[in-house]
Amino acid sequence: MLSEIDKGRAGRSLPVLKRGGMGLQRVACFVWFAMVLAGCTHDRTGPVSDHYADFQVDPPNKNTVSVCHAYTCKMRTKFRFTDADIDEIRAIFKKIKKGDTPVEERRAVAYAVGWMETRVGKAIGTDKDRPGMDFEASGDPTQMDCVDESTNTTSYMLVMQNNGLLKYHTVGTPFSKDQLWKGVAGWTHWTAVLKETATGQRWAVDSWIYANGENPAVVEVEKWYIKDLDNLPVAAK
Repeated sequence: MLSEIDKGRAGRSLPVLKRGGMGLQRVACFVWFAMVLAGCTHDRTGPVSDHYADFQVDPPNKNTVSVCHAYTCKMRTKFRFTDADIDEIRAIFKKIKKGDTPVEERRAVAYAVGWMETRVGKAIGTDKDRPGMDFEASGDPTQMDCVDESTNTTSYMLVMQNNGLLKYHTVGTPFSKDQLWKGVAGWTHWTAVLKETATGQRWAVDSWIYANGENPAVVEVEKWYIKDLDNLPVAAK
């Protein structure tokens, strides 16, 4: 038996939203506004190789990486970490880790990334890379944006992984967040990712915030880049 409301509906046809009609436009605008207001997480569930394919960068081959620079991987320079370099990275892990725990492994990763940035920077001329975003630096081979930084940090961590230095983590796929309604303060921002094996927790490893060679910030992805570029997490110590 139909209710009074159902009877009314049964007696007339439902309105049709035509493409381009005001009803559909209002719905589309509302959905767009809600998405922008909340901010967007451009998450990626595919393999790390998808990131390299998207930006046309060769993934690491053993200890050789393609270093992105000049913004959005406009330039890519090959660099090989020597056996002596790998020994130095192992020494950093041994020195920094105060215990055999995931927390200490993440600290060691942060210090190793800083050292690898310094090593690469002196060799290819990115050692003067300034922290954060400089819109006038696009195309400058000495500078890096967050796409460059997240790609390079991912490559450096894959070198660590390839050499058996990661016990509690695997290297995840970079992803980005934005809050474009805030303008430049909510600009789309990319980060590298470590995934904790036991818990599945993902950790943002963000080296873009600081100058070349400084430790990246390491923070849960849920807490990373929530407010704006002026409220990013601090470097790992």
